[in-house]
Amino acid sequence: MKRVIWIVLDSVGIGAMPDAYQYGDEAANTLSHVYANCGGLDIKHMIELGLGNIDGIELLPNHIAPKGAFGRLAELSKGKDTTTGHWEMIGIYTKEPFPTYPNGFPKTLINTFENKIKGGIIGNYPASGTQIIEQLGEEHMRTGHPIVYTSADSVFQIAAHEEIIPLERLYEICEIARQMLVGEHEVSRVIARPFVGEPGQFVRTSNRRDFAVTPPVPNLLTYCQKDNIPVIAIGKIEDIFAKQGISQAIHTISNEDGIDTTVECMRRYKEGIIFTNLVDFDMKWGHRNDYRSYGQGLEEFDRRLPEILNLMTQEDILIITADHGCDPTTKGSDHTREYVPLIVVGEKIKAGFNLNTRSSFADIGQTLCELFGMKDLEIGTSFLKEILK
Repeated sequence: MKRVIWIVLDSVGIGAMPDAYQYGDEAANTLSHVYANCGGLDIKHMIELGLGNIDGIELLPNHIAPKGAFGRLAELSKGKDTTTGHWEMIGIYTKEPFPTYPNGFPKTLINTFENKIKGGIIGNYPASGTQIIEQLGEEHMRTGHPIVYTSADSVFQIAAHEEIIPLERLYEICEIARQMLVGEHEVSRVIARPFVGEPGQFVRTSNRRDFAVTPPVPNLLTYCQKDNIPVIAIGKIEDIFAKQGISQAIHTISNEDGIDTTVECMRRYKEGIIFTNLVDFDMKWGHRNDYRSYGQGLEEFDRRLPEILNLMTQEDILIITADHGCDPTTKGSDHTREYVPLIVVGEKIKAGFNLNTRSSFADIGQTLCELFGMKDLEIGTSFLKEILK
C-alpha cells in the first residue's frame, strides 16, 4: 500500500524567479524576508529536513545531515496565482495567464451579472477583503446588494453579510457568476466571502468557498480516479480542482484545523494521496502584509511537523511544497512570482539528496504518476529514481 502525504504551504515562496521582473516581483523572497524581519524563526524540524539547504535559500541555516531530499521548483506556467500553481503540480500547463481587472470589471459584464441575479451590486474595484467590507459593509447591510471586488489575482469575489444574504444564496450567486465568466472573462476563481458583525467590527467567517475553473484533462487527479487511487482533499483543495478527481473533501477553518485534519486522515486512510492546503499563510498573513503572524504560522507548522512524521509508515512519502509566493514585506499585497520549496521525506527516500532547481511544479505530479504506476503526464520530469534508496 502506497501513501503520499502532500502538504502545500500556501504562498511560502523562496525567492524571485528569473522572470519575476515581468510581474513587478524581482525583489520578492517570502521565506527569507519573513525570517529576517522576525529576527529569525524557530523552524528546527524543517531545517532538519533540509529547508535551509535548498539552492538559493538565504539566511536560513544549513543542516549538516538533512533527513530529507530537497530542492526548489520553478513555475513553467504563466501567472502567480493559486489555481495556476496547483494545476501545474498535477500536470496542467497554463500558457496564458488568467485575466485580471486592475480597474474593476467591465460595465457590460456587471450589467449582465446584475440581470442574472435580479438585483444590483456595489463595489467593483480591486481591494483587500478586509478593507472592502470596512468600506462598503454598512452600505451592503442597508441596500442588501452584494459587494463585488477583485484583486491583482484573477478572481471575481463576492462579499456578503451572512444575516443579509444567507450562505446558500451567496453560493448560488457565485455559481451564477462562475457560469457567466467564460471566454475572455474566464477568471481563475469566483470566491464567496461571507462576513458577520456590525459596522466597524466586521469579521470574515470560515464559510468561504472557491468556485474554480474546471481543470483540463488529463491530469494526475483524473488518473487517480481512473485507477481507483483515493485522493483525500483537505482545505481548499477540492475547490481549486472543482471537485475533479477528489475521493473525499474536508474543508477546514485554519492552518491548525488543516494540520489536525491531516493527522486524523493519516490515522484513518492507509493508501492513496492525502492532499492538504494550509491557506492562512496566504489569506490571513501574506495578503495583509503581516510578516510577524506569517512567521508565527511557520513556527506553529514546524511544531506540529513531528506528529506527521511519527505517523508515517515505512512505505509513506511526505511532500512539502508551495504554490507561489506572497511576500508580506513588499509594498503591495499581491502574490509574488517565486520559486517554491520541495522537501521529500520517507524511510525509502535518500537523506540529504539535493534535487537542485526543477523546471516545473509538475515534477511532483510526474513523480507520483511513476510511484503509483500510472502513465506519464504531458509536462514534468519524475525525480522518483533519483531519491529512492
